[in-house]
Amino acid sequence: MENHDSITLGHGAGGLLSQQLIKQEFLPLLAQAGQSLNDAAVITVNGIKLAFSTDSFTVSPLFFPGGDIGSLAVHGTVNDVAMMGAEPRFLSLALIVEEGFPRDDLHRITTSIQQAAERAGVQVVTGDTKVVERGSVDGLFINTSGIGVVYEQAEVDPRRIQVGDVIRINGTIPDHGVAVMCAREELEIAGEVTSDSAPLAGLVKEMIAALGPQVHALRDPTRGGVAATLNEIAQQSQITAEIRQEALPIKPQVAGICEILGLDPLQVACEGKVVAFVAADAADEALAVMKSSPLGEESSILGEVVAAGSAQVRLRTPLGTTRIIDMPSGELLPRIC
Repeated sequence: MENHDSITLGHGAGGLLSQQLIKQEFLPLLAQAGQSLNDAAVITVNGIKLAFSTDSFTVSPLFFPGGDIGSLAVHGTVNDVAMMGAEPRFLSLALIVEEGFPRDDLHRITTSIQQAAERAGVQVVTGDTKVVERGSVDGLFINTSGIGVVYEQAEVDPRRIQVGDVIRINGTIPDHGVAVMCAREELEIAGEVTSDSAPLAGLVKEMIAALGPQVHALRDPTRGGVAATLNEIAQQSQITAEIRQEALPIKPQVAGICEILGLDPLQVACEGKVVAFVAADAADEALAVMKSSPLGEESSILGEVVAAGSAQVRLRTPLGTTRIIDMPSGELLPRIC
């Protein structure tokens, strides 16, 4: 493990340094026995299973094609709760606003939060606002926490993944990260790239209703992209996942921008995608259910689980060769989510 005397931007990028910071600094002091490192915690209160998650959002620019920091904050937390096989119900909302921030922009973002919450079927029930001196933050930071009720038929846990499980995704990658980068750099491209930021709770509800415990694990590939997500799951479940290069769902203009900017599409954030590990005998039904949803019309197979006993992610090329997909390290893209 790398040792740092101070925090770097890489520690917040969702890759290797983020994992090291959590393991070195937070888990020894704060973790509870048996606690998992999933997108949300599952806790039981009076016999009811609840999923609870919290997240902070710092995106630049605050407005981008397909969304803004307000809708992003709602979608991000709603999706983290949904990834535990839960129906999101309630959100908290905390804003840190820089002195001098335009009221019109704040109203626009608050309206976006309201609309996103209504679309996701959640209520914002509590919150907090702080105003700090000019220059203390970059305009506006948002924190949202979410609570949801776990579906009775859901048994979503990476430790349930088995050899032969099929890995599916509900659309193209990494639209969100590239859309934000284009807005930030004011890139003029043929065919505008739009963020995929969207609430996934409805899609997850349909999957759980149709497949129940045959859905073994769910994760939304945000910071660190698909590469980080698959490596996290591989480490939790001690499996080898193999994805197919020709199956990677990437729009041509997104692939072109990644090439121009020197980015690996597997390491760039999505905000409306779910990576699903599904039992092999339910793979076809899972695809049908996903494709029937407006957010899953472009669903496809990413790969499968090929071995157990070691944590590894491999990419198989059309030539039949493979290469290791490592956990991203260092600073990836600043201020994407």
